[in-house]
Amino acid sequence: MSFAKLGLSDPIQKALSDSGYQTPTEIQTRAIPFILKGKDIIASAQTGTGKTASFVLPILEKLNNGETVRARSIRALILVPTRELAMQVEKSILTYGRYLKLSSLAIYGGTDVDASKEALDNGIDILVATPGRLLDMAYQRALFFNDLEFLVLDEADRMLDMGFIDDLNKIIDRLPSNRQSMLFSATLNDKVRYLADTVYDDAIEIKIAPRGKTAKIEQWMIAIDKDTKSALLSHLIQENHWNQALIFVEKKHSAAKLVEQLGKRGIIADSIHAGRSQAQRERVWDEFKTGKLPFLVATGVAARGLDMPNLSRVINYDLPYPAEEYIHRIGRTGRAGNTGEAISLVSKDDFKNLCMIESLLNQLLERREEAEFPARKPVPISILNYHKR
Repeated sequence: MSFAKLGLSDPIQKALSDSGYQTPTEIQTRAIPFILKGKDIIASAQTGTGKTASFVLPILEKLNNGETVRARSIRALILVPTRELAMQVEKSILTYGRYLKLSSLAIYGGTDVDASKEALDNGIDILVATPGRLLDMAYQRALFFNDLEFLVLDEADRMLDMGFIDDLNKIIDRLPSNRQSMLFSATLNDKVRYLADTVYDDAIEIKIAPRGKTAKIEQWMIAIDKDTKSALLSHLIQENHWNQALIFVEKKHSAAKLVEQLGKRGIIADSIHAGRSQAQRERVWDEFKTGKLPFLVATGVAARGLDMPNLSRVINYDLPYPAEEYIHRIGRTGRAGNTGEAISLVSKDDFKNLCMIESLLNQLLERREEAEFPARKPVPISILNYHKR
């Protein structure tokens, strides 16, 4: 199927063609027609499946045929959990809407408040925002929701995991009831469904198979003791001649420590985490994306919202919790039809996490060994039907 058959106009098709997109993905094929028909949807789709375009494209199409935005008003609101995802979504809006006369803006912590207010004074067609910053703008009466036509909750599960439920409820209470609503989430767990019940009356549900269950990403693990993890990682990088990897840790102080340990072994790395400023995070990410920086150590802040189509390798230095976060992490590789590799360094203390991850995948991760790094505390074989108690 082509994008033309989905009902998108020539300017949007031309923008897609300019960007090298010829064929819609599964989520785009299934979601776009319903959104164009004015239906509310709840969609389960992983990062890397093309979900951003699945709501941006039809919103652009419908707004382009609608009324002009009024001062301090917005016509479409896309809520996201992180500043990185906000920037990525707005970039997609600018890319797909380059031949349309529609305005967009992304607001999030770290952006200039006065500049955002000035942009909002003229009205914005599509506003991308993190919940906290949006409420700040609303409390300061910098924008109004009376003309809102579309609401998108993107990465809803992540927003709930980050504790945004109260902010989301405050925002939703302010919105007009005659809007069209869309919710996208990696998983449709009980918390997400409860949120959906407050947003929708009769939504169409769309489920896309998790990417973690595809063969595009080679997944394997090594059992290792905690005190030899950094030495093993350095060994793997040097022995396998890896020239690039995104390395995930759980805590920001662990990121700085690992960067220092790698540096002592002659491996150039830098870090992204919540403790660094927005300018620092953007600079480091740009250096990594352009190849200037070979190894990037990141906390979960980079699990979603950072798009690098040709990333060859993801390393879980620490296993994530909850298990669904594993899917988002490895989803940074194997994108845009490419293959990827996901390696996890697992200690005995990670056993419960490993069980939950492998139960989610419904498969055991391939186990490999490095003769120079035997685990003094072996990691048992996982229980595939494991459930957290």
